[in-house]
Amino acid sequence: MMLRKLVLQASTARRHLYNASTHQSSSPLANLFCKPSFSYSTSSSSSSSQVPNTSFVEHLEDQDDSKHSDSLSTSTISIDRSGLYNPPEHSHGPNSDSELVKHLKGIIKFRGGPISVAEYMEEVLTNPKAGFYINRDVFGAEGDFITSPEVCQMFGEMIGVWVMCLWEQMGQPKRVNLVELGPGRGTLMADLLRGASKFKNFTESLHIHLVECSPALQKLQHLNLKCIDEDNAAENIDRKTVSSLCGAPVSWHATLEQVPSGLPTIFIAHEFFDALPVHQFQRASRGWCEKMVDVTEDSLFRLVLSPQPTPATLYLLKRCKWAATEEIAKLDQIEICPKAMDLTQAIAQRISSDGGGALIIDYGLHGVVSDSLQAIRKHKFVNILDNPGSADLSAYVDFASIRHSAEEASGDVSVHGPITQSQFLSSLGINFRVESLLQNCTDEQAESLRTGYWRLVGEGEAPFWEGPEEHVPIGMGTRYLAMAIVNKKQGIPVSF
Repeated sequence: MMLRKLVLQASTARRHLYNASTHQSSSPLANLFCKPSFSYSTSSSSSSSQVPNTSFVEHLEDQDDSKHSDSLSTSTISIDRSGLYNPPEHSHGPNSDSELVKHLKGIIKFRGGPISVAEYMEEVLTNPKAGFYINRDVFGAEGDFITSPEVCQMFGEMIGVWVMCLWEQMGQPKRVNLVELGPGRGTLMADLLRGASKFKNFTESLHIHLVECSPALQKLQHLNLKCIDEDNAAENIDRKTVSSLCGAPVSWHATLEQVPSGLPTIFIAHEFFDALPVHQFQRASRGWCEKMVDVTEDSLFRLVLSPQPTPATLYLLKRCKWAATEEIAKLDQIEICPKAMDLTQAIAQRISSDGGGALIIDYGLHGVVSDSLQAIRKHKFVNILDNPGSADLSAYVDFASIRHSAEEASGDVSVHGPITQSQFLSSLGINFRVESLLQNCTDEQAESLRTGYWRLVGEGEAPFWEGPEEHVPIGMGTRYLAMAIVNKKQGIPVSF
């Protein structure tokens, strides 16, 4: 009788333990993934500094299996049922999390473990429903950050000069694809076409392709390029869109793969590569470990270290192979961007087969990038995990990685640069352009031109500024770098 009573008690205890464990995690993958210990961070960096930051990482050690087994054999089982009768206050109230936050937490819960920083970054920026870039205009003074084309018309005009010079080096083909990756509002392309409109042979050869995933920004680009949608009476023919700035046809694509190949192509990528998702690795006692985004018991996002190698480790090995041993030895953190590597190779292969070139302008380094991922909201730096979807995420571009990726993709292309944006624009004649514009403008326009010019080519605070200190123009001339990839048959591109 006593034996039967003990069996019944043990059976009841097992059922309660099972119910408690399934309440905590609805996915059996959670227990499998989390069995190894994680290293975790209680905060995340939002700085663009290249100084490694390792002091915040704590390490959780694995438990000794034998001790764990002994404790189970000697301890008694007690069941706490208080949660059944005293649920937390507001447990059924509305959740204040945004749709994107709920989505991110859902992914982590479904996977049974954390996601990479790259996946987090991609969801935050380009989630089809709630991504930062998808449903709003984030550029300009009223947005979250200002880009060079929004500063001054001369930037787009100088890019136009470079594109026309390359077109001439290509032999002035009658048909050429002009592709811009991540066109923003379309300001750069509008200024380029407006400045080039007098050169009919050039503009008549163009078919403009804009690679843009945001429906909201596509509408702005359509507006700023002064596009006209022409109706085709013939059946089974797509409606044609033409920019009235120069008469060139315009097409939109969500990805580069959708842009037609087979024609000479000129690519423009201005502040595009910095928004591609990066994987972050940190040096630990067991080697390089990838940083991941997890959710705490308090339902907050945190950074943890992967307990085992991840798929991105293959790209890390490739990046380390391209770098000098001493360069890697002094780093405790490394950022890599597999999408930038793959995209560069796709561009280089097109340039190799179809002819043409690519111009890449962005902020970054000509070497391995350490810890640069940053979040900007309303022109101020914030924590990268704070309110996902409300701030722009970007990282320094690894120009050395772009060079190696292009050269690895094809022996028929040559890579030039990087040089500073100041050197690039000055060699194209921006100094003469600003002098010409200053001769025919009002005092207010002149002030705007001088300010814009300094922001494009200057370094640090403008020495001529007499206005409010908080509005002093900051030069981006040395912070931004320019690099070109061209078909070897076309020689060295101008400025390089």
